[in-house]
Amino acid sequence: MKPDLFQSPDYYLLDDLLTDEHKLVRDAARAWVKREVSPIIEEYAQRAEFPNQIIKGLGEIGGFGPYIPEEYGGAGLDQISYGLIMQEIERGDSGVRSTSSVQSSLVMYPIWKFGNEEQRMKYLPKLATGEFMGCFGLTEPDYGSNPSGMVTNFKDMGDHYLLNGAKMWISNAPFADIAVVWAKNEEGRIHGLIVERGMEGFSTPETHNKWSLRASATGELIFDNVKVPKENLLPGKSGLGAPMMCLDSARYGIAWGAIGAAMDCYDTALRYAKERIQFDKPIAAFQLQQKKLAEMITEITKAQLLTWRLGVLRNEGKATTAQISMAKRNNVDMAINIAREARQMLGGMGITGEYSIMRHSMNLESVITYEGTHDIHLLITGADITGIPAFK
Repeated sequence: MKPDLFQSPDYYLLDDLLTDEHKLVRDAARAWVKREVSPIIEEYAQRAEFPNQIIKGLGEIGGFGPYIPEEYGGAGLDQISYGLIMQEIERGDSGVRSTSSVQSSLVMYPIWKFGNEEQRMKYLPKLATGEFMGCFGLTEPDYGSNPSGMVTNFKDMGDHYLLNGAKMWISNAPFADIAVVWAKNEEGRIHGLIVERGMEGFSTPETHNKWSLRASATGELIFDNVKVPKENLLPGKSGLGAPMMCLDSARYGIAWGAIGAAMDCYDTALRYAKERIQFDKPIAAFQLQQKKLAEMITEITKAQLLTWRLGVLRNEGKATTAQISMAKRNNVDMAINIAREARQMLGGMGITGEYSIMRHSMNLESVITYEGTHDIHLLITGADITGIPAFK
């Protein structure tokens, strides 16, 4: 078991832009990742298993709904703190960050924003500690980038709703206690429903044979005449805009998280290049290796500046969906390119589990696709600057 020697790059002294609270939150998350995630994550990724024992720790470092008000069990932190926590967790592993992101932005966020007071008090405190784990049901087998086409539906049966349909590629599904599920009513309007494990007709088969996010639990949500109590409908907002608001929050977290994965690959490659001797000198002395490293730190620095500014805009309530899309797309693309370059710098060692790079590279192949594909986010930016949607 190799020690975690990670040192965070800060080429433009961005720490000067952070408050003392930001740095305390980040450093606590970083220390926890070094202690609890790094020593075990390669083994769990090889076994394709989620390390359930870290759930309590994720809650303790604010990994679940850090921006949720304290009255509901959250930490009441700002958006930059949320981003920094996601950065540090994904530096450990994208799959672990996925678990945290889903719980925070796709389960707690809609209950907080669209739920009533009874729902908030019932679910949010237990979700904040990890006593309850949740998942988010939007994507369907035939409707990924076009969620408005969903066929999952519910009917009003008088004293309850009857839910039918299926969702897939759902992080946390195999062990989730609750699912925030988006389905159409009889008029075709999309609503959010809280479905609890144990409801008859509700099952969550696990998705196997993944080459990516292997330390994350992924599954399906199957609804076969599930009776959902009427009090489990989220009353605050309906229509596709409701789940899209949740995705804005999650995509913002991904933009920060991807920087963490890129930092880890860069730091690993830099350390290796200084230690690996070829032709009687460290490979860091060769021009091509310096070019790779210089380009990596440049792209990381640009992404840090982009995302910090987005965090300021989020705190001020000014960030747009299109701005969030730009950061998600740019930062994940940046991270996946750095992972590939870093892997090459390590040569054959880069494909082994002794280093984190190949795991990050495989994980990022999912991150560049989920919560809006690379191409869809490009078109969101295109539609924003031209005023002409090109999705259809």
